[in-house]
Amino acid sequence: MMGLFTEVDLRARADRGVPLQKSAGTILNERVVAKARVEQFDIFLSHSLSDQKLILGIWLSLEDMGYEVYVDWIHDRQLSRDSVTKETAEVLRRRMRSSKSLFFATTANSSASKWMPWELGYKDGQNKRAAILPVSQSSTNTYSGQEYLGVYPYVTEDRAQGQTNKSLWINESPSRYVSFDAWLSGQEPTQR
Repeated sequence: MMGLFTEVDLRARADRGVPLQKSAGTILNERVVAKARVEQFDIFLSHSLSDQKLILGIWLSLEDMGYEVYVDWIHDRQLSRDSVTKETAEVLRRRMRSSKSLFFATTANSSASKWMPWELGYKDGQNKRAAILPVSQSSTNTYSGQEYLGVYPYVTEDRAQGQTNKSLWINESPSRYVSFDAWLSGQEPTQR
């Protein structure tokens, strides 16, 4: 059964990727150094900077599935997060254009972000490949978006039949979904 990403699982995945009690930021920085030349991304991860450990867990989980994931404060450290500038907006636009999709990570902190709603709208307008990645506090497979987030599809993870590794799914509802890879190719969720 497909389920939402949970805080417990994401924190556990982050801890498995944090040897010798290194911080989440340190691990993210070290891993990015090896991929510093990546210019094309599968996923632009829109998130609150306050969720560093959860973002590490999401990033590692998505990498485990074989995806290249852009995290702004890791790949473009020079960006100002404190103020909205034309320069920052242009770097983020360029990175979103070089990303096949955008995942909007919803957490308790995401509603305070200045950038996340803008990123979601920009990517949706660019190629209609923007989805909500709900981070749940408990194990569940249902999501009900609040306000404008409810108009976007949402991301779940699951093991496909006969598979041992988890896969990503894009959902309009529990019974209307498509694999992430098919969605990137232009397919829309269908009734199952």
